[in-house]
Amino acid sequence: MADTYADPRVECTESAVRLHGYYLPYGTKTIPYGSIRAVTRVDLGLARGRARIWGTANPRYWANLDPGRPRKRVGFVLDLGRAVRPFVTPDDPAGFEAALHAHTSIEPTEGPAPII
Repeated sequence: MADTYADPRVECTESAVRLHGYYLPYGTKTIPYGSIRAVTRVDLGLARGRARIWGTANPRYWANLDPGRPRKRVGFVLDLGRAVRPFVTPDDPAGFEAALHAHTSIEPTEGPAPII
């Protein structure tokens, strides 16, 4: 079981999830594993995440910068118990899930992708 994961935009370290390109212009958001309440795995559609490279049209979600997102099919919404939920699209969804589960024991639920 992998306990770390890294691609150019999403990283699971020993202590936190790091989302590169979250803040303008290139700032990284660090999310300690203890802050994650729930994870939802979503299938992307054109209005539901794939067309959004960075930011949001919905104030409840925020997508980190990912120029490759239009070619991806799976994303994750991280519930941190706050008004805004990070929306991420790792290059290897299974690897991201495995690393996240190794540190949190949270099983992602399936859900509809938000309009982003």
